[in-house]
Amino acid sequence: MKFALRTTTLLIIALLTFSNATAAEGPIWPFNKLNRKAKKEQQAQMEEAERQAIIERMVADSIKRLLADTAKVEVVEPEEVGHEGAISDSTYWREHFEAMSVHERDSVVSQWYEKTAIDSFENFYKDFIVLDSTWQPSAEAVLPDSVYAERLKAMVSPIHLPYNEVVRNYIIRYTSPTSGLMSRVLGLSQYYFPMIEQELINANLPVELRALPIIESALQPTAKSRAAAVGMWQFVYATGKAYGLEINSFVDERCDPLQSTRAACKYLKDLYRTYGDWSLALAAYNCGPGNVNKAIARAGVRGSFWDIYAHLPRETRGYVPAFIAATYAYNYYHLHNIEVTPPPMPMATDTIMVSRVMHLEQVASTIDIPIETLRLINPQYRLDIIPASTKKYPLKLPVRDLSHYIINEDSIMAKDSLYLKEYLDPAKVEKKRTEENVARTITHVVKRGETLGGISRRYGVTTRQIMQWNNLKNANTLRIGQRLKIQRRR
Repeated sequence: MKFALRTTTLLIIALLTFSNATAAEGPIWPFNKLNRKAKKEQQAQMEEAERQAIIERMVADSIKRLLADTAKVEVVEPEEVGHEGAISDSTYWREHFEAMSVHERDSVVSQWYEKTAIDSFENFYKDFIVLDSTWQPSAEAVLPDSVYAERLKAMVSPIHLPYNEVVRNYIIRYTSPTSGLMSRVLGLSQYYFPMIEQELINANLPVELRALPIIESALQPTAKSRAAAVGMWQFVYATGKAYGLEINSFVDERCDPLQSTRAACKYLKDLYRTYGDWSLALAAYNCGPGNVNKAIARAGVRGSFWDIYAHLPRETRGYVPAFIAATYAYNYYHLHNIEVTPPPMPMATDTIMVSRVMHLEQVASTIDIPIETLRLINPQYRLDIIPASTKKYPLKLPVRDLSHYIINEDSIMAKDSLYLKEYLDPAKVEKKRTEENVARTITHVVKRGETLGGISRRYGVTTRQIMQWNNLKNANTLRIGQRLKIQRRR
């Protein structure tokens, strides 16, 4: 009996011990909730530290590439973990950046943004304007030709929108839900298209021309090409000046959506007046009237874009089909399961005219608008400065902040000495203007099928200049992989 009682007692103790141990791992144990919470917080801190380290490495790599491009010297890849001053040493770059003046920081960040914008534009142009001739769409992405043809036919327009195999390939590319291009464009169009359509109507031009900045820049007002074309409508310096756009050290109206749209309307009217055919006018907008005239002469006929197609530059051969595809995608995106990405800027904005020199930070710091928002809706101000010394300039603001700005205008203007002291020094302004005009050397690697004439057109220079910079004796002796030095103005 005693033996049985002792055995029972030991079994009970063992069971209690096991139950406590199990409970410590389960939700009912009183201290386990605190332990799990501490572990979760520790895990979150570790993940955040890892994310920050990745971001710092990305910034360091971007600055490394930027400085390498700017200095034009061979950069030796640094060791991954570092010595003092290593590129991968985020502490070094943080201290180096903090040691810069406001002007130097603005310059570095501005150059980094410019390089990023150029790379982004080049990728867009290769993916959506100059299609690889070997590219074939996947079978599941293709609708019957009759569907595309009927949908284009249903879009009654003064601009002829024909359907053929070339157009089909561009339509498939533009309506691909996986590319993300039209999703972003549709979001931006909610902000930009009402203004663009109004200006086209005011100029008595076809509203369908609203698709042109989609294929020019993907509706990015600060887009830059390697040929030095800038803005949503991609004006080069000479054409922008010819159509009344202000371009200087502080202002570049090629990046002003409203002013550049008005200039584009004037240019398009002139081109249509010249050719009397919208497909030829669009081709001339892309490659210039001179190249279109040469293509007409070689074709021996002046009909439409498709009559001179084979004689146009390669990039321009994809331009009108891309325009037709962008127009199609904008009208039928919902039939291709493309979702709209919300635009990054506030939808409701209004304009205040500024009559004093002002830095955008004066506004941002006083009425608590993010400086990134002000830059998004005022992309024409290159240094974040509105140079309203002799005339008034527009400042766009979110409508919700308009009254706030007016109430605090005196406080905003009182901060000019804080934010403008470095820029209002005449010597420093002159130095900045000089830097803007300094020629930059870039390197072009010759690819299969490229000619010196095509390369010169791409960068907005002459064939003779490229030959002089590279000591070339014969323009017809380029080889694949050859590296050409090209100087162009910033």
